[in-house]
Amino acid sequence: MRVWKTEAQKDFIINAIWKHHKLTFSILVTFWWAIFASFPVFYATSFWWAYLVWMAILFLFIAQSVSFEYRKKENNFLWQKTYDIFLLLNWFLVPLLLWVAVGTFFTWSKFIIETSNLVNWFGDNIHIASWTTSTYWLEALWNTFNGWFILNIALWLALAFLVQILALLYVIHHVKDKAIVDNAHKCLLPKSIIFLVVFLIFVFKLMTITWFAYDSSNMTIVMEKYKYLHNLLDSSVIYSLFMWGTFLVLLWIWLWLFAKSRNGFWFSWAGTFFVVLSVFLLAWFNGTSFYPSLSDLQSSLTIQNASSSHYTLIVMSYVSLMLPFVLMYIIWAWNVIAWKQMTKTDLNKWLEKY
Repeated sequence: MRVWKTEAQKDFIINAIWKHHKLTFSILVTFWWAIFASFPVFYATSFWWAYLVWMAILFLFIAQSVSFEYRKKENNFLWQKTYDIFLLLNWFLVPLLLWVAVGTFFTWSKFIIETSNLVNWFGDNIHIASWTTSTYWLEALWNTFNGWFILNIALWLALAFLVQILALLYVIHHVKDKAIVDNAHKCLLPKSIIFLVVFLIFVFKLMTITWFAYDSSNMTIVMEKYKYLHNLLDSSVIYSLFMWGTFLVLLWIWLWLFAKSRNGFWFSWAGTFFVVLSVFLLAWFNGTSFYPSLSDLQSSLTIQNASSSHYTLIVMSYVSLMLPFVLMYIIWAWNVIAWKQMTKTDLNKWLEKY
């Protein structure tokens, strides 16, 4: 089921969401810059040997920007239909590739860390990590061992439907067009049901899985049953974030399903942020390997062995003091862009349309 029924409605929706793309892309770039500075070993392992996935994500973002910009330009040599196909592929492939990238935090990879190369800058082999399979990252996508493929599929479907749900909620919140909003409401119910089911499957599998843990007593990686469940119960902060995020997600479903409120958009974003943050914290803290290796258990990356030098971390700690201001700027920018509902009259006043 599509939100738009006519070409004019599709153009209206695309113009309504395009102005947020640049802000979202800037946030993503800033996030990965922070990852590179804080965890260079992870960056070297992931981005060097699985660069095809990251390059594909980058080119898809570039294709998205170009498609938005040129789909309505006169005399464009690829025609509007081609750019619309690019946008369709982008909305399908980006969640898929992000699932491939992020999913390795909750599955595994096959690599070996050469610790001697961390200080060997002039030798014949200066690679910090080496992959033990010719498929590099792709072997983690489907593995029947320990039911990890269930975790993979559930995460992919949860990401795919979450992206669509957030987009629909934004349309309901920001677009002032009864036909479009009614269509968006009709699309939300089945997508929300599927999302809740696959998300619950993901959470259940995550909490019951045997996972890679860091034993600080002898500084080795061991396997621990119910590791993620232990992490959740051991940290009141992560537990609170997860429960509050889940509550806000359920609240926005109630707001649009029963109260028909357009304010569910803000609760959905807040709930999504808290849930995603808590899941990442589960994978990174409390002696958990956030980037496990199945080829060599002791090559699995943790905060202890993958973080930057002491000096770099001190610098990053000072930089992190700016995060509240960055967060306030993001909230302010989104509020300015999305507070007033967009009408067709507003669109007609634009000098440049997409």
